[in-house]
Amino acid sequence: MFAEIRGLNEECGLFGVWGHKDASHLTYYGLHSMQHRGQEGTGIVVSDQQQLKQKKGLGLVTEVFNEQILNELTGDAAIGHVRYSTAGGGGYENVQPFLFHSQTGSLALAHNGNLVNAMALRKQLEGDGSIFQTTSDTEVLAHLVKKSNYLPLEVRIKNSLPLLKGAFAFLIMTENELYAALDPLGMRPLSLGKMDGAWVVASETCAFDVVGAEYVREIEPGELVIIDQHGVRSEQYITKEERAICSMEYVYFARPDSNVDGINIHSARKALGKQLAKEAPIEADVVTGVPDSSISAAIGFAEESHIPYELGLIKNRYVGRTFIKPSQELREKGVQMKLSPVRKIVEGKRVVMVDDSIVRGTTSRRIVNMLREAGAKEVHVRISSPPITHPCYYGIDTSSSEELIASWNSVEEIRQIIGADSLRFLSIDGMLEGIGRPSLMKNCGQCLACFTGKYPTEIYKDTVRPHEKVGLTY
Repeated sequence: MFAEIRGLNEECGLFGVWGHKDASHLTYYGLHSMQHRGQEGTGIVVSDQQQLKQKKGLGLVTEVFNEQILNELTGDAAIGHVRYSTAGGGGYENVQPFLFHSQTGSLALAHNGNLVNAMALRKQLEGDGSIFQTTSDTEVLAHLVKKSNYLPLEVRIKNSLPLLKGAFAFLIMTENELYAALDPLGMRPLSLGKMDGAWVVASETCAFDVVGAEYVREIEPGELVIIDQHGVRSEQYITKEERAICSMEYVYFARPDSNVDGINIHSARKALGKQLAKEAPIEADVVTGVPDSSISAAIGFAEESHIPYELGLIKNRYVGRTFIKPSQELREKGVQMKLSPVRKIVEGKRVVMVDDSIVRGTTSRRIVNMLREAGAKEVHVRISSPPITHPCYYGIDTSSSEELIASWNSVEEIRQIIGADSLRFLSIDGMLEGIGRPSLMKNCGQCLACFTGKYPTEIYKDTVRPHEKVGLTY
């Protein structure tokens, strides 16, 4: 069980709508726009003010849902979820949203993030008689909420959320209410929008554009937003702390057309590329980015360095992200399927290959080899983020330093492993400058734990593998 629950480090997508007759269809489109955040499973729960109905399954949004299913999910409120999991955390039972029925009403629950004290809370709840149906840390909140059934639901939620440690954005729905909550550090993105008198909530603002909603504001750290027939109101369930949003949202995860905490992702990535060109100049003939998340940075690098940008790598649009595949074998096969070099562009050229990060190194090595096989004379790798040297316990698929090539190798050793002629990473200060939060600010607003090992929350013993050396709380 320990291996299963610690493997559930998720980077997922949430979408919710309240007060629209086409709630299930809007949720479908919202989830589809955030498919990049998870491709293993998806689900939708709808409310018609009388009951909650659910459809979920393994696979992509377009594979799980069709017009007939969406027409059957009638109601004017819905929440949806796209997810991926690490080893041991897959399976239909862990696909969200979770739906719980009781004599006092139903409750649906969807979560983006990872709870670092999930195992400790789970042991405590099981000792009090709770019976868990999944291996997901998300289910912990449902049991906490259920414990004090004599209190109003809103009070129970407000009492339960402060007990959770880690990164979380939650959507909770009953027959007649929708709740949205963010952790005290605001480590995950979550925004509020409005359309045609209805309210929408999404992990990324790109979902608002797809469904035609107007962005209203970010959900604040430590905030609980309640939406019902009377409108929207807000409660601060805990004193918010200085924000520490995940830096990888800007570097890799979010879509370029999304805004996170008021910062446009494409603009931030382009600025990262410009900063990278300043820090790591190189003489070359062409700059190319690894599709899709590195294109913006590659354009910025090319503009700053005055080296022409070209499409040296083409992506097969029908193959998903290799980083979020559940096994290394699938990642490696995925690289071969998803990317192709453009021989006429790179042949005989000195190529700068811009990528957003190097996690395990396997993908970078294969892409460098592809470019060489296509005739590239030199391949210089430039990374628009610092080396990832520490595991993430907040919802990214890097829960052990064993998986991280930069944990055990110097930059020169990594260069040799991936076969590049040169390799440079962006500095931490350069990354913060590019994002728009220079390190000279009192609070940079970013979580930098995967680059520095300085975690913004307590890390519990049950969360880490035995050999990992981090500050532990028991």
